[in-house]
Amino acid sequence: MRALMTVWLVALLLCAPLAQADLTIDITRGNERATPIAVVPFAAEGAALPVDLARVVADDLERSGYFAPLEREAMFARPSRAEDVTFGDWQALDARYLVVARVARQGDGVEIRYELLDVTGESRMLGERITAGADQLRAAAHRISDQVFEAITGIRGAFSTRIAYVTSQGVGEDTAYQLYVADADGRNSQQVLSSDQPIMSPTWSPDGGKLAYVSFETGRPAIYVQEVASGRRARLTSFEGLNSAPAWSPDGRRLAMALSRDGQPEIYVMDIGSRQLQRITRSPSIETEPAWAPDGDSLLYTSDRSGGPQLYRHDLASGEVERLTYTGAYNARGRFGPDGEAIFLIHRGANGYRVARQDLESGRLVELGDARHAESPSVAPNGTMVIFATQQGSNGVLGAVSADGRASFRLPAAQGDVREPAWSPFLN
Repeated sequence: MRALMTVWLVALLLCAPLAQADLTIDITRGNERATPIAVVPFAAEGAALPVDLARVVADDLERSGYFAPLEREAMFARPSRAEDVTFGDWQALDARYLVVARVARQGDGVEIRYELLDVTGESRMLGERITAGADQLRAAAHRISDQVFEAITGIRGAFSTRIAYVTSQGVGEDTAYQLYVADADGRNSQQVLSSDQPIMSPTWSPDGGKLAYVSFETGRPAIYVQEVASGRRARLTSFEGLNSAPAWSPDGRRLAMALSRDGQPEIYVMDIGSRQLQRITRSPSIETEPAWAPDGDSLLYTSDRSGGPQLYRHDLASGEVERLTYTGAYNARGRFGPDGEAIFLIHRGANGYRVARQDLESGRLVELGDARHAESPSVAPNGTMVIFATQQGSNGVLGAVSADGRASFRLPAAQGDVREPAWSPFLN
């Protein structure tokens, strides 16, 4: 499989034309246990808004895998305030929760008043007023989704986060590569970098303001850090050999990476302020793909010291190393969940290369979703979803699967290849 060499040396980014950077949502599997919810079209004063806010909210909630939004055609009524709701109508439709809202023009923007209602308990759970500029309508809808999701599940919503990804355009030596950031639903994409050489392994700083990545623009791999808003960037490494797999520490002060400056690829940690390097591993094996534990006390990485790629954890204080994966002959590209109780990885089993979750206490490994050619997993900051690269026909697309494996969706571009996804931290 093509992904194998990606893990150990350099990624081979596929070369195909790309018509646009925005991604679309394609639900591939819904959660049969998802909670029914009705998101009534928002009542708007005056001319219709350019964004269907209720549709954005319903799509967000459905994409999470936790909710099954009611089809609009099935709605008996279109209330916009709690006092207009007849709960029996919605109970008859088996809706457990109801979102209603009204939107009023306010200068160049809008004011949104929304409410979340418990249909079963016939009570109001949440109410809020949001003001948004004309160019912030989708952001306002994502905020509503976040609040509704948290009020019902107790889990912080991640719909207002962003994703980074790499695209390619062209064929052979004429290929151009772009690094983009977009909303978590694939919309509002912005180009961060364009190059005629490959771009790999984007990763977000903990404050969401910077991206570290690998670029081959000088003819060999080098690690850069770039401010997303301003575009200012700095090259951190350009050693002979491999410079790859940057990973931010939770405090944002250090960057773990894989370097082959001393021979075989090993794990290093750089203090970003001083640029001082600390070598972490010393092995005749290949050590790569570092990831920080949420507490910053240890590093997870891939090593072939046992004869094939497996995941190991290195305690930074004691230097103690622990092998974590034993199921199967291939486990790589590990990432901690935000609570540190599980890791997400690429596991090769009978069904190909798939995203998997392993509980750290029990060691139990479970494959997630049905994508057979998964690469580059990245975990949502609330731990509910994993985004990854995969194949759809001959094209590279992004896929996502819920942490329990019950729901999945894909984010294809109009055409061409999309690779190397990275989910941002919370941004508000």
